[in-house]
Amino acid sequence: MSALIIFGLLIMLMLTGMPISIALGLTVLTFLFTMTSVPIEAVALKLFTGIEKFEIMAIPFFILAGNFLTHGGVAKRMIVFASAMVGHWHGGLGLAGVLACALFAAVSGSSPATVVAIGAILLPAMVKAGFPKQFGAGVITTSGALGILIPPSIVMVMYSVATNTSVGALFMAGVVPGFLLAMFLGLTTWHRARKNNYPRQPKASFAMRAKAFRESMWGLLLIVVVMGGIYTGIFTPTEAAAMSAVYAFIVAVFVYKDMGLKDVPKVLLNSASMSAMLLYIITNAVMFSFIMTNEQIPQSLAEWMLAQGMGPIIFLLAVNVLLLMAGNFMEPSSIVLIFAPILFPMAMKLGIDPVHFGILMVVNMEVGMCHPPVGLNLYVASGITKMGITELTIAVWPWLLTMLGFLVLVTYVPAISLWLPRLMGML
Repeated sequence: MSALIIFGLLIMLMLTGMPISIALGLTVLTFLFTMTSVPIEAVALKLFTGIEKFEIMAIPFFILAGNFLTHGGVAKRMIVFASAMVGHWHGGLGLAGVLACALFAAVSGSSPATVVAIGAILLPAMVKAGFPKQFGAGVITTSGALGILIPPSIVMVMYSVATNTSVGALFMAGVVPGFLLAMFLGLTTWHRARKNNYPRQPKASFAMRAKAFRESMWGLLLIVVVMGGIYTGIFTPTEAAAMSAVYAFIVAVFVYKDMGLKDVPKVLLNSASMSAMLLYIITNAVMFSFIMTNEQIPQSLAEWMLAQGMGPIIFLLAVNVLLLMAGNFMEPSSIVLIFAPILFPMAMKLGIDPVHFGILMVVNMEVGMCHPPVGLNLYVASGITKMGITELTIAVWPWLLTMLGFLVLVTYVPAISLWLPRLMGML
């Protein structure tokens, strides 16, 4: 009964057009003060203890690093490097877009930032080279979603906060699925380009490739700094986030010099604004998780599912359907923070690995960002391409089907996610 009241109230508030973070907060406060006897002191204490986790500090640092890189010309150099490497294949600029998105995802941690940074430069070049705008938009919209799967990933940090799963293990678990999905998206791009005889770039010489690598090297080194530091245990993921922010600042301002010191306050302000928004969502989600646990809702649901004889296969299928439906109306941060505390206890009772479950949720978020009506990447790409959401939806469907096929693969082959963390001794 409590679950029906809580979710009924949340859905009703969301249907009014209210932002999800505020709807969460109002749902929590209304339920706490009218239907429970939880003292106000306990609520205040939970608010503070819920967001004082060390891992949360990684979020503003990764956002800051991503903003420095987006404004600092790193994306442009990565595109030149990617074009030099794969531009001579069928649909070369499209393949360069997939590779550039994968590389930029590995330094930014944000999907919309990847779409903006790569799409704003690459899409006009693709149209000028003779590619249909729909083809370019489909490539960038879906490849940009790699930003939340290839570590570092802000969504993974949020899953860690919601479930107390190791951020380092999640980051390692995202490496193989991230680059495997990039390969699948690249194959889809290559197949469609070959089928429609889209343009190819002249093959770059070794000297051109070496020059492109040298120019993009400082951006690519950030991948080594962040992931290498975590692999070797030199620093934690949160410390890696702080290192990446300092490194991105130095590269953007003093190495590439695409930004002046006068531009830094604007980047800091934008980053602070984005961080505050996410932290506000986290605060409300912590309270939402608290009332769910206080009312024993996840535990009751888990017991009911086990009583029905539901095994891991059916449970994971149900989770995918639920999360894909949620992706129709909500953005990834909200989905993770609302559903992870509910679904996680059930997954644990069925013996599903918490790291594998986290990667499964992140891949669902990726798919959700690329389909209507609230696909965040669709809206970002719409702003860049000046295409309508309906037109973009039609443009992305071949890559979206590829992503759905990959979701099934990741769901039922846990080794894809768990092989690297086990190899590194993190599981």
